[in-house]
Amino acid sequence: MRDFKNDMNRYLQTEIRVLQSLDLTELNRAVNAILDTRNRGGIIYTMGNGGSSATASHMVCDFSKGIYENIGGNKFCFQCLNDNVPTVMAIANDLSFDDIFSFQLKGQLTDKDLVLAISGSGNSKNIIKAVEYAKSVGAPVVGITGYSGGKLKELCDYSMHADIDDMQIAEDVHMIFDHMMMRILSEMK
Repeated sequence: MRDFKNDMNRYLQTEIRVLQSLDLTELNRAVNAILDTRNRGGIIYTMGNGGSSATASHMVCDFSKGIYENIGGNKFCFQCLNDNVPTVMAIANDLSFDDIFSFQLKGQLTDKDLVLAISGSGNSKNIIKAVEYAKSVGAPVVGITGYSGGKLKELCDYSMHADIDDMQIAEDVHMIFDHMMMRILSEMK
């Protein structure tokens, strides 16, 4: 049997270092923006590609079912733009993959809503196009990023950033952001 313990420890120590470097003030601002959107009756649109699409979808479950189950009251209204595969594929086929998110926001997104965009690199063209559209209608944007944060970190109003040049650890931290917010908001008095 091979011994992977040193490799496991190296991975976990890197993750711990990233978690200890998080900007809690900025994360707090983002959580409050999400809470404020719920309180004003807005919709929170999530989106991502690849592993980030799974995180975007997972957030819908955690906020729509998980938090409400614990606190009741006004539900968080989350919609994940990458969950409807036929819509995504029709837009990608008929227009462009770069339009899969922005096209869905057009005619729907208002300034009382919020866009929560997840991109490990921060440079996914379809994410950036949706964020630019959100900014054009006055909707605030939470950007969840890794690496340097890319263009998304520059454009967003609230940054949830994992400062690591490693997609797997960045994606791990992004899921921690989701579960951390769920726990905190579920225990809110």
